[in-house]
Amino acid sequence: MHRLDREIVALLPRLRRLARTLTRDQTDADDLVQQTVERALVHRGQWRPGTRLDSWMFRIMKNAWIDEARSRTRRAAVLSPEEAGEAVGSDGAGEMETRLEARVVADAMARLPDDQRLAVALVLVEGLSYKEAAEVMEVPQGTLTSRLGRGRAALLAELAGAAT
Repeated sequence: MHRLDREIVALLPRLRRLARTLTRDQTDADDLVQQTVERALVHRGQWRPGTRLDSWMFRIMKNAWIDEARSRTRRAAVLSPEEAGEAVGSDGAGEMETRLEARVVADAMARLPDDQRLAVALVLVEGLSYKEAAEVMEVPQGTLTSRLGRGRAALLAELAGAAT
């Protein structure tokens, strides 16, 4: 296995997390990760050693998701409904509470507009710098900062409302 292949494999958990944020659906997220990895492997010659592989992969994912969303719009397809019973079989009260809290945050994230949700995911969840996230989103850094600020404010307001 080549070094690049190993690095892509190591990125899979982060790619899956970002895909779930983008798609709002576990099955669609898995498909998006697969499309992203396939595109990266096909175009591996475009990646430049010394640059951040995660940013390159996130950009591929973002573009793949835009392509998919456009395709779905053209086909008038509907996203799969949220799977029920994700916590079936969980018997730990603490684990269940953690899952419920995570679900509240995920639901709040899902209600953000796409541009804000992606900004929040790249900076706050994936830990990219503002500059790197702006490059992934292909927007000026000021635009990213604005989207991130609005997304944070909306999340805080929504989560404060959920806590009461």
